[in-house]
Amino acid sequence: MGGRTVKSIGIGVIGAGVMGAEHARILASDVSGAHLVAVADADPARAEAAARGARATTDAEALIADPAVEAVLIASPDATHHRLVLAAIAAGKPVLCEKPLATSTAECLEIVTAEARSGRRLVQTGFMRRFDPAYREMKAAIDDNTLGAVRILHCQHRNAAAPSWFTGAMAVTNSLVHEIDVCRWLLSTEYTAVTVIPCPSEASNDPAMFIFETAAGSLVSVELFMNADYGYHVHAEAVCAGGTIGMAHPAVTRTRRNGAEEGSFPANWVPRFRDAYRLQNQAWIDGIRGGTPAADGSTAWDGLVATCLADQIVVAMTTRERTRLTLPESPS
Repeated sequence: MGGRTVKSIGIGVIGAGVMGAEHARILASDVSGAHLVAVADADPARAEAAARGARATTDAEALIADPAVEAVLIASPDATHHRLVLAAIAAGKPVLCEKPLATSTAECLEIVTAEARSGRRLVQTGFMRRFDPAYREMKAAIDDNTLGAVRILHCQHRNAAAPSWFTGAMAVTNSLVHEIDVCRWLLSTEYTAVTVIPCPSEASNDPAMFIFETAAGSLVSVELFMNADYGYHVHAEAVCAGGTIGMAHPAVTRTRRNGAEEGSFPANWVPRFRDAYRLQNQAWIDGIRGGTPAADGSTAWDGLVATCLADQIVVAMTTRERTRLTLPESPS
């Protein structure tokens, strides 16, 4: 007896910049069970290039309303996320939104409330590190408790160079939020306090250390360096009661010559997390087709938590005092 055939899901992508174009490429060629219907961007030429033969438009709202678009992926500028996610919820369509879910806690809470009122889990926030094989292996080891309780989770987040328009606050709201989300997921706990220690010799607060305290009694240390020069480098190591588990060198190959061994670091996050984006998008599509959202997908509430904590950490960067971290009450 033949199995039930589940049709391919029509996806619309909003935003055709670096991430939007990458998502469109993944959906067009690297995942199963979905097809790219349309790409929207304010720049028609950029939308056309990212669409790869699918329909291109400058009207994001029309894309969401299009009956052929059954699910929406939002990778447009941060300030547009709030209204576009709400539009997708109102249309009853699943939406994967690149971080941040919205630019303020209040806007995120409005999204969480709208989703709760819809009676369906429609929103996934694009914290793709939850799907990265290295992070997932660490998560499995921590959950199995083979190494004992985590005492300290050390993290490094280094970019080769920050864009000229990047501000100190954006280093937190656009970069540190990845550690905020993935460490919370790795440890299955909430943060209770943070202490920010900028490098004393740098007026730009770059690099800086962020020391988080958690409800589980563990510490999370994050080194954030937006202008590390040598390349893009993300690393995590859990120091546990009975041992450690950490990421290996990010390069998949090593070169040995002239008495030395070397590897290479990518220029930005896209090559490093290419698998994570593909696995995230496949899990999102599988969840839509199967009627059960991806188990490890970052929810609308997770997106709210990341933004809410980031807002408080930005203040803590100024005060340089230990700051208690709080969350709003969930509407559901």
